[in-house]
Amino acid sequence: MTSREEHLLDDVARYDPITIWLHWITVAFVVILWVIGQAADWFPRPDRAAMWSVHIVVGAILLVVLPTRVVWRMQFGRTLPSVSGGVQHLTAKLTHGSLYLLLAMVLLLGTLDASYRGATLFGTWSVPQFGAHYPTTLRAIQAWHGIGANTTVVIAALHAAAALVHQYGFRDRLLSRMKP
Repeated sequence: MTSREEHLLDDVARYDPITIWLHWITVAFVVILWVIGQAADWFPRPDRAAMWSVHIVVGAILLVVLPTRVVWRMQFGRTLPSVSGGVQHLTAKLTHGSLYLLLAMVLLLGTLDASYRGATLFGTWSVPQFGAHYPTTLRAIQAWHGIGANTTVVIAALHAAAALVHQYGFRDRLLSRMKP
């Protein structure tokens, strides 16, 4: 196969650019949100408030990116054939579905948390607070948000590890499908 034929094959076997960018934006935002979620309370008070503000703003942006990504993939995105069948294909489908559902749950719980607390962003604007404030309810919302975030990151890491196994173990060039 000539270099030109390989290049054409790569073009055919890749997702469309919008799907690719929405994927990597989602990855970047999830990493940023998780790191801030783990480390924000280590900062002194003024910096801590700023970190939580960034966390909320990035989460709000991801709350727009995620449904955009889903709609794009369902309506306009390029569909590629599976690189494997059987159990591997089923596992990939379940993993993707789980990531979408978990991410949606985490984002909705984060929105609920910010609204329940009436969080203040950068000391200038407050998220509208709803309902009476019950500390037990707030702790439960925050606990489920954290559990969901950690579970999302674990499944995403397994997803990434599986992609690396495909790329370097099976040598099926799976990663080239999502290369920007």
